[in-house]
Amino acid sequence: MEDHSFRPALELSDDIASGRLTAEALMRSTLARIAAVNADVNAIISLRPEEELVAAARAADQNPRSGWLHGIPIAIKELAHARGLSATAGSPIFADQIAESDDLFVARIRAAGAIIIGKTNAPEFGLGSHTYNSVFGTTRNPYDLTRSAGGSSGGAAVALATGMLSIADGSDMMGSLRNPAGWNNVYGMRPTWGLVPDAGAEDAFVNTLATDGPMARNPRDLAALLDTMAGADPRVPFPYRTQVALRDLRDLTDAPRIGWLGDWGGALPTEQGVSETCEAALTQMQQMGWVVDPVAPPFSSDAIWDSWTRLRAWLVAMRHREKLENAALRDQLKPAMVYEIEKGLGLTAQEIYSASCTRSAWFRSAAQQFERYDAIALPSAQVWPFDASLSHPESIEGHQMDTYHRWMQVVVPASLAGLPAVSLPAGFGENGLPMGLQLIGPQGSDADLLRIAATWHKETDWPGKRPAMV
Repeated sequence: MEDHSFRPALELSDDIASGRLTAEALMRSTLARIAAVNADVNAIISLRPEEELVAAARAADQNPRSGWLHGIPIAIKELAHARGLSATAGSPIFADQIAESDDLFVARIRAAGAIIIGKTNAPEFGLGSHTYNSVFGTTRNPYDLTRSAGGSSGGAAVALATGMLSIADGSDMMGSLRNPAGWNNVYGMRPTWGLVPDAGAEDAFVNTLATDGPMARNPRDLAALLDTMAGADPRVPFPYRTQVALRDLRDLTDAPRIGWLGDWGGALPTEQGVSETCEAALTQMQQMGWVVDPVAPPFSSDAIWDSWTRLRAWLVAMRHREKLENAALRDQLKPAMVYEIEKGLGLTAQEIYSASCTRSAWFRSAAQQFERYDAIALPSAQVWPFDASLSHPESIEGHQMDTYHRWMQVVVPASLAGLPAVSLPAGFGENGLPMGLQLIGPQGSDADLLRIAATWHKETDWPGKRPAMV
């Protein structure tokens, strides 16, 4: 049987369209790869029966082509609903829950012809950038099985890194498309808020911190999946409409101008080797003719953090407060969820309004940076993948972390402002572990960021190197 692991999704799509490859052959190759590696990493969960998936692939071969994903296997992140599959959010409270319908972006992926084979693992309710939960267990980093895969899109990132999937969805509230991408040597993109609508949100007007987005081993696949997921929906307010086809990644005509924020002027504790790895990537960008300048912090990191933690806790508390009020359910919540709900319930209306004002001020300040630069660069994480037996890092280079998520502070600037950000593979540290580099652009610059990423990929192809991986 021919092995199709690690082939680009668009290449597989072209081969299926031309008849050089059948969906059944691709499905059998996919299932063989999952059987070979998933037991070690635990990235794919709720896998449908083999005979059912092979039958679906045969049907795809016999039916007219429905879109570019026709016959392509994909697994959906466990935080999203895919009809007929588990919908646990990684929580024992919902351990037996099965989705009755597709979320909007899942329906779009299915309509484009993808065969949904199962789910990808995620942390309980997506909290904390470490993919473990009491329902499905821990997802392991393929570059060191004792280390975290990141999260919350950790299962998706590992499935891509190990060749079990060619394309994957994820979601990003606090770096969940960027941190695991960086830690698994793949690409992840948080799109401009509103580009990928959420028609299932209980509140559609206030809840503007999280978004769904794509992950892939190359930017062209990333762009193609984002094109499929994106698009206004009449049930969702505040749409952001792109004027270009995101998969049309034309070559850059001008050298990108990158502003390097590093550790935000010393405000963000960073583990040894992280900045150096990112700076080596930036030096390579300069050698490619790109402009890279160090940038002074444009805004108070403490103010951004305070605004973020208040708004995040308030939104989480409003959605999940009944679980804390029910003693039986509270006992099943991870400490991070209890922390968020209790903090959110303790906030006053004035504190929430003040946090929103800070958010607005940061958005305006960030906009000024983009008058000089096409993108602002930050590491995708402040630490290397940590011990998978831990819930989270408690310190960074001697700096104690005061919350379960303080070590993820570097991803907050893009999330708070709703800006697009792509995580590029930046290379490997002396420890043999991968690291990512965030490129954050102005609102609506998704296509430009994807073009920059495509040029970087053509020069480096870090995902194609895969040293010392399972």
